[in-house]
Amino acid sequence: MDLTQGTRQEKVDRSKKTMMWFAMISMAMVFAGLTSAYVVSKARKDWATDLVFPNAFVFSIFVIGASSITFYFVKKAIENDNRNLASLLLLSTLVLGGLFVFLQFEGFNDIINQGYHFTGPTSNIVSTFMFIIVVTHLAHIAGGLIVLLVVIYNHFKQKYKIGKTLGLELGAMYWHFVDFLWVYLFLFLYFVK
Repeated sequence: MDLTQGTRQEKVDRSKKTMMWFAMISMAMVFAGLTSAYVVSKARKDWATDLVFPNAFVFSIFVIGASSITFYFVKKAIENDNRNLASLLLLSTLVLGGLFVFLQFEGFNDIINQGYHFTGPTSNIVSTFMFIIVVTHLAHIAGGLIVLLVVIYNHFKQKYKIGKTLGLELGAMYWHFVDFLWVYLFLFLYFVK
């Protein structure tokens, strides 16, 4: 397909999707750097091996996966002109996103209850890295929740119709990206000890 072909609107839509890809790649590089630093730091003498991975983080992977599934089916509902189902799926995605954030904070509480903190005399390099990685991801989730709220607002203003779903598609791209990112981070933090 020749990317210079098409109507002006098709070109604008393609450029917006390309910009979203660039943004996601740059975000992935941030986490590649953080996880690389984590691996390099494993050689330190103060590396804690007794930190127990929080169960809340385990539950959160299922919640974020479910939110990706609900968001995926929103576009299908719009394409089938089922606005009620699309509304239910968008609101479900928002609730699941909120539950994910709650579970992340529960995971932090678990780490703190084990006696590890982000900084200070009861911190160590493992807990500090966990906090930095998870909080950085939470910042991206916060952005995703804002994007989701905009998508929900636009949906209720009936801006998405069959063939006019660019905003929804961009929001879904970002949401699926941060979901996939959590799966990667979860597996990384769980198995690289």
